[in-house]
Amino acid sequence: MLRSMMQVFVKNSMEAGALYQKAFDAELLCAYPDGSGGYMHSELNAYGQILAVSEISEDVTIGNTMMFCFHLGEGHENQIQKAYEVLKEGASNDTPVGPCDYSPCQFKLIDKFGVCWCLFV
Repeated sequence: MLRSMMQVFVKNSMEAGALYQKAFDAELLCAYPDGSGGYMHSELNAYGQILAVSEISEDVTIGNTMMFCFHLGEGHENQIQKAYEVLKEGASNDTPVGPCDYSPCQFKLIDKFGVCWCLFV
């Protein structure tokens, strides 16, 4: 295997890509516009992991069968807080930054694009 990546299909993929770049201080590695204002495919380097963002043409069904998790480790509480502040706008099922059973600093939410996130130290 050459690599693995997290792939997400959303409406308004260019806007989503920009939001994830800001939330995760991610570098845009490649972007292939679809000609309709979205990405046919794009890749971001988010904390050393590839997050691929593409446009979906059919209706999005918000679900709870998949969650993207970033375990950043102790000392990265500021990154957790920053990501939360960026992603919380328009989010649902929001569990704000705070302690939980397995981490002293964690948050979970479904962002405005329907993507479920969990970040913790």
